[in-house]
Order: sequence, then C-alpha cells, then structure tokens
Amino acid sequence: MLLLRPLNFNDIQGLERLAVISGGSMTTLPANRDHLCELINSTQQSLGKEIERAGSESYHFVLEDTDSGEIVGVSGIDAAVGIDTPFYSYRLEEVVHASNELQIHNRIPALHLCQDYTGVSRLCTLFLDKAFRNSRNLHQLSRARMLFIAQHRERFAARLIAELQGIADEQNRSPFWECLGRHFFNMDFTKANYLTGINSKGFIADLMPHYPVYVPLLTPEAQAALGKPRPDMAEVMTLLEDEGFNYHGYVDIFDAGPTLEARIDSTRTVSQSRNVKIQVGEPAGDALQPVLVSNNGLRDYRCLATRLDPQAPVLSAELADKLLVEDGSEVRLIVLDEQILG
Repeated sequence: MLLLRPLNFNDIQGLERLAVISGGSMTTLPANRDHLCELINSTQQSLGKEIERAGSESYHFVLEDTDSGEIVGVSGIDAAVGIDTPFYSYRLEEVVHASNELQIHNRIPALHLCQDYTGVSRLCTLFLDKAFRNSRNLHQLSRARMLFIAQHRERFAARLIAELQGIADEQNRSPFWECLGRHFFNMDFTKANYLTGINSKGFIADLMPHYPVYVPLLTPEAQAALGKPRPDMAEVMTLLEDEGFNYHGYVDIFDAGPTLEARIDSTRTVSQSRNVKIQVGEPAGDALQPVLVSNNGLRDYRCLATRLDPQAPVLSAELADKLLVEDGSEVRLIVLDEQILG
C-alpha cells in the first residue's frame, strides 16, 4: 500500500536515493545532503507554525510503500515564492515597432525577465521512482497535496503555479540554454540548474540580461523549445490541465519550460473535494468508486487511494489505522476517474 505523509528526518536516506536516481532532472531535488536536510527542516518548521497568511513556508511529502517502508516518491508545495529570494521568469509577449513615415507596424515576440509570480504558491519537486510510475500513483502523489491545500487553505495564496521541465537532449543539454543562458553564465545547464536547486540564486540577478530578448534572434531549436515541456512531463502536464491549470506565456529562464497557473479555489481537487464522516467496517455494495481520501491533520497528514461509497464512506480498519482516523472521524475525499485507480 502507498501512503502519502509529510517528510521527516527519518526519510533522509530515502530522499537521497530519489535525488540520485532523478539524475539531476529535478531542479528542486539536487543530490545535496545539506539541501535535502533543509527541505525536511523547512517542512517540519512550517507544519509547526501558526499561519495568518502565506509566507516562506514549504511543505514536502513522501509516498511510502508501507509494506517495505521504502520511499518511492516526493512532492512539495511552496506557500509563496519570491519572499526570501527572487523568483524569476520570462514573460513572452509582443513588442510593437512602428513607423508612420514608412507605414510599418511590426509585432515582435520578446522575452521579458520578470518577477510577476512573487507571492503566489507553487507546486514543486514532483518525482516518482520509475518502478512505481503509473497513473494511480502519479495522481496520488500530485493531488494529495491539493487535498492538503484544500484542508489548510489559509496557508496558501490565491494563485498556484507549477513549472514543468523544458526540452533537453539525452545529455541534458537544453537548446534554449545553449542559445541564450550559456552566453551570460559561462557554465553548463546542469550546473546552473544545480545552483538554482540549492538556492544559490543571487547570480541570476547579476548576470541575466535585463532587456527584452527578441525571439526571432534565437536559434530555431531554442524558439521551438519555448513553452514546451520535456516529453516525459506530458502526463504531468495533462494531470495539471485536468486540474484546471493553464499556460499564460511564462517560461523558465533556463530551459524555457512552461509555467502553468490556476486560481486555487477553482482547481478541481479543491473545489470538488469535501469533508465527510466515515465509518470503520468493511466496504461493500455496488456504489464503490475510486477516491483519494485524507485525514484532516497537519503534522500527521495522511492520504491514500482506495475505493468506497462517497455518499456513505466506510473504511476498513486497516485503512483507518493508516490514516490515523477512527469511526466517526471526518476525512476529506475527492472522487477520481475510474481509469485512474484501475
């Protein structure tokens, strides 16, 4: 059985394993023990804070195989980006060049370095061990944190973003980086991503061009990469779009991957999930549907996927124990599409 719960200090070895097998593909999951310990520390401190409005808190969760005790996935939420360190994006929009004398009026797409997302919440660090990668587990790993947001709404902003990794080849070379970033940073794409992952972001403000970058001046390969996710991110992008996220022309400054955004209260999981009281027993009948179900805890948050009757939810004693709930407890659940749970 797979159970999602908050990250704690006992997870450091499992987290290191995930960082290593990710192969540097996840900016926010670098193979750096100090940074991974900080992810855990930040999660534990954030869970212990009384919150009036979203700030620099971050929450990371692990997907644990309860049979083996192995950590097979990780996902996170930043309560508000850009509070302690700048959060940069490229905004893709047109620049108008006009000459009345020559009767010329050109609209040229350009990239503008910006901090437009300062203060919004962010989904981050979604990584699942390849051996466990299927639709059911991916939905649990991603959408369980949306149930956490729904239950603890005061801890997050009105808007939510998710950045998807951009196109790179088998050697992790990004055509966008090779065309643009390398000229200003004098380092390879992997190192720049690593430095960003461990929060060494001050160099970005010092070295990035602050004037618009005209898209037609980029190589054809770099232009083709704008706003396109890495092929293995296609399923994640579909999941987010089904959740209610949309692309509005913002891309990552390193690999030009798309940034998707949504109003939190309009997302599918937040708007459609609900709190219900459960009974402990043996689920039976023809009305069983696939659901994600979580307790309403904070430090002891738990979430799993199962089948039950959403109108009269009954959990087995085993699942109730995993969720740390008992007969008559209130849980939050969201009904899933039938093909997801399988």
